[in-house]
Amino acid sequence: MSELKNRVHDQLPGLLGDLEALVRIQSVSADPERLAEVEKSARKTAQLLAAEGVAAEVVRAYDGAPPAVIGERQGPEGAPAVLLYAHHDVQPENDPADWDSPPFEPVVRGERLYGRGAADDKAGIAVHVGALRALGDDLPVTVRFFIEGEEEVASGTLPELLRQYRDRLAADVIVIADAGNWDIGVPSLTTSLRGLIRMDVEVRTLRHAVHSGMWGGLVPDAIMALTRLLATLWTQDGSPAVDGLVSGAAADVDYPEDRLRAESGAEPGTSWIGTGSAVERLWGRPAITVTGFDAPKVAGASNTLVPVARARVTVRLAPGDTSANAAIRLREHLEKHVPWGARLTTTLVDAGEPTVLPAAGPAYAAARSALAEAWDGTAPVDMGTGGSIPFIAEFQEAFPAASILVTGVEDPDTRAHGPNEGLHLPEFERAVLAEALLLQRLGDLARR
Repeated sequence: MSELKNRVHDQLPGLLGDLEALVRIQSVSADPERLAEVEKSARKTAQLLAAEGVAAEVVRAYDGAPPAVIGERQGPEGAPAVLLYAHHDVQPENDPADWDSPPFEPVVRGERLYGRGAADDKAGIAVHVGALRALGDDLPVTVRFFIEGEEEVASGTLPELLRQYRDRLAADVIVIADAGNWDIGVPSLTTSLRGLIRMDVEVRTLRHAVHSGMWGGLVPDAIMALTRLLATLWTQDGSPAVDGLVSGAAADVDYPEDRLRAESGAEPGTSWIGTGSAVERLWGRPAITVTGFDAPKVAGASNTLVPVARARVTVRLAPGDTSANAAIRLREHLEKHVPWGARLTTTLVDAGEPTVLPAAGPAYAAARSALAEAWDGTAPVDMGTGGSIPFIAEFQEAFPAASILVTGVEDPDTRAHGPNEGLHLPEFERAVLAEALLLQRLGDLARR
C-alpha cells in the first residue's frame, strides 16, 4: 500500500499536466462550431492511453457520429476483464464573465484545479491513466476502455457502439468514473440514480403579434398562457403536481442544513421545496424544473402581445419509474391544464431511465476495501444521486453479468455544469490510489 501510494504521489504532477492539456481542449459536444475540438479531445485521450501500453483507437458508430475511444491492455492469462469508462466531452461554459478565470485555461487556486471539464469528466480519464501509471508493469487484470464523446448530449449513439464493439468491451467488472463522493474526506459508491425526460412545451394563442394596448385585456398572450400552464406543474409546497409519477425510497443518510445551504448555493432566505428528508427529495422522488424559456428579451421588448412562447421542462424520475410513463403523465397534465383554449404542442427531446445497482458481491467488497484504504480508513457511503447517467441502463442490458461500480472524483462543491467547475486535488489523488488498489484486489480475487 505505502509503495503504491508513493507511486501515485510521485506521478501526480505529470498526471495533472496531462489533465490540464485535456481541459484546454474545448470539447463542447453540444456546440456544432466546436466539433473539431471534440475530435481533438478524442485523439488526445487515445494518445494518453497508448502511452500506457493500451491499444487504443478512435471509433464512431457511423460516419459523422461523435468520436469515442476504445482500447485494451492485456493482463495475466485468465485474469478478469475490467472496463473503465469516462467521457471526454464537456458542457458549454455559457457566459465566461461568470467564471473567476477563463473556463478553458486551467488554473490552480488553493486545493482546486479550475476549468470546464476539470472534474466532469476529464478527471475520470486522468484517474484511469493514473491508476495504470501507478501499477506500471504489475497490472493484475485485463483493462478495457470506453471513453465516450457525447455523454453531455445524451449518448445517442452509445447503444450502437456497444452493439458494434461488444466483444471488445465485454468485462467482468465495469467502473464508471462519472459521479461524486459524499463529502471531502468521505468516499462513496453511487448505487441509485434518477432518470429524466426533457420535453419542449409550446403554447400559441395568436396567429401573429398584435398591439398590447389595442387587444390587451381581451386576447391572452402566449407568455401569459405558458406561465400559467407551467405554474400548474407544482403544488403549493413545490412538490410535483403531475399525477402518476413514481416516488421511491432513499438511503438513510443525514444531509446537514449547513451543508445544504453551502453546497446548493441557496440564498439565506430561500426555503426548501417538497416534503420528506433532504436525500429523499434529492434521490428518491421526482423533480420538475423549467430549464429554458423562449420569449422576447426584456431589452428591446415592445408593447406587443406575443403570439407564441416555448419552454423546456425537465422531469427527474425516481428509481422505479420509467421515461415512457413520465412522458405520458406529463403530456396528460399539460393537455388538461392548458388555459384559454391555447394551442399546445409538446415535443419529447430525450429520455433516460433511472437506475438501481445491486451493491453486493465480491467486486463491491473489493471496491469498498480499496476506497476505505485510500481514504485513510474512512468507510465509503452508498449514496444515491439526483442526477442522471442514463447510459448505465444500456451497460446493464449489454453486459447483464457484469458488476457495475459507479465511482468519481467530484465533491459537493465541484460545480459541474456551472461556472468555476473545480477538481479538489487531494480527493483526486485519493481516487487514483483507490482505483489502482481496486484493480489489485480484483486481480487477487481471480487468483484465489
